[in-house]
Amino acid sequence: MQDNRNACSPQSCDSRGMVCIDTTRILDACRDRDCFEDERVYLTASGEDILGVATNIRTKAARILFANVGVDEVPFNNGFYRISIRYYVEVTFEACVAIGKSACFSGIAVIQKEVVLYGGEGNITTYSSTPGSNFCDPCSSANVSTNLPIAVVETVEPVILGTKVLDKCCVCSCEALDLPDEIRCCLNEPLVESQHGIEIRVSIGLFSIIRMERPAQLLIQATDYAVPDKECTLSSSENNPCDIFRGIAFPTSRFRTTICQPQDPPPKPHGSCGCK
Repeated sequence: MQDNRNACSPQSCDSRGMVCIDTTRILDACRDRDCFEDERVYLTASGEDILGVATNIRTKAARILFANVGVDEVPFNNGFYRISIRYYVEVTFEACVAIGKSACFSGIAVIQKEVVLYGGEGNITTYSSTPGSNFCDPCSSANVSTNLPIAVVETVEPVILGTKVLDKCCVCSCEALDLPDEIRCCLNEPLVESQHGIEIRVSIGLFSIIRMERPAQLLIQATDYAVPDKECTLSSSENNPCDIFRGIAFPTSRFRTTICQPQDPPPKPHGSCGCK
């Protein structure tokens, strides 16, 4: 048993420090800039009341609360998968309700997109031990991984491109108010259907990177763990706050208002550059 514990096959390590690791491998990826036009925003009861008396409305901010990502095989096209993404976006508005008086309210917009990426093929099911696994509960799926690849979505905060307040008679409001309870709880009060015959719609721009991953075993070159040379500094309440502040580097980059780029052809001597 001692020999097996310390043994290492020629394929997993050698004298050069090669080791085998278990990680994920990116099989395919894409980047996109999407424009979602006239997406309906579901409001709360107080938001509906403000919308009904508002004389002017502007969008202040938008942020993604959650994204639901699903992966399905593409029929008759082995190795390719359809990625369905549903974003739940919280949108905050400011409305003019009287002369010199404004009020803010928030709502939820739901936007969806689909892409097709290559995710490879696999015919195995992986079982692993987990802290919560129970030998007497064979039906537990906590330690079982499926054959589907993993879809990863990276985004930045959305950009609001436009805001419209429309009469319901001018639009087809066929969307059902079907939102997860976790999303409904993100606002202070429940969402409701439009009660004033008008609804608010926004156009949203979104940058995203989507990739497909699968578990993989890779052989890499590694070195021993390095012990840090730097010693930890104890924080003390006796230190003067001003002395601590003086030791912080000045954030010069935060004050730059221009971006310099090398000219084409290469810049002239003395470091000149073109600024825009």
